[in-house]
Amino acid sequence: MADSVRLALSRAINDDSPPKPQFADMDQRIAYLNWLGEMSERLKKKLPNSQMRIEFLETTWYEAKRAGLDPAMVLGLIQVESAFRKYAMSNVSAQGYMQVMPFWTHVIGDADRSKLFNMQTNLRYGCSILRMYVDMEKGNLYLALGRYNGSRGRPEYPNAVLAAWKRWEFTDGGVIRTSSSR
Repeated sequence: MADSVRLALSRAINDDSPPKPQFADMDQRIAYLNWLGEMSERLKKKLPNSQMRIEFLETTWYEAKRAGLDPAMVLGLIQVESAFRKYAMSNVSAQGYMQVMPFWTHVIGDADRSKLFNMQTNLRYGCSILRMYVDMEKGNLYLALGRYNGSRGRPEYPNAVLAAWKRWEFTDGGVIRTSSSR
């Protein structure tokens, strides 16, 4: 990995910005609160504790937006990767909600692998890594998702995430709200 990419990832991961949304106007804030309420209702079966669910959604929204990703797409990826299980562990040792591989902690300069089970850390790593792959693939999300999963060129994983993304899209008064086009 190029030093410039490693440095950019390290900066993104180590930025201590608190996960609090900021809005240009009241309409954006209202749309966010509507999104939060709707997504909380949708996630109730997977994350029954309401405080935990709201914190998870706030952090997911913040980290997705921070990385320039659509929160619905990130929720779709999490659904496919971990089924919303904080302590999910794959057979190749990927960890947490976004199934981040432990080697990323070494690449970025933090040897503490246990942090990958911390919600904000896992979401920040996952969103930053996916953003890097989207940039590497010049905006081609299909190829970026394949890279994220280690299955670049095979359709199963990107198709699963794209299908899950559709299920997490938010409609507010009949208008689908997304932060990026596909």
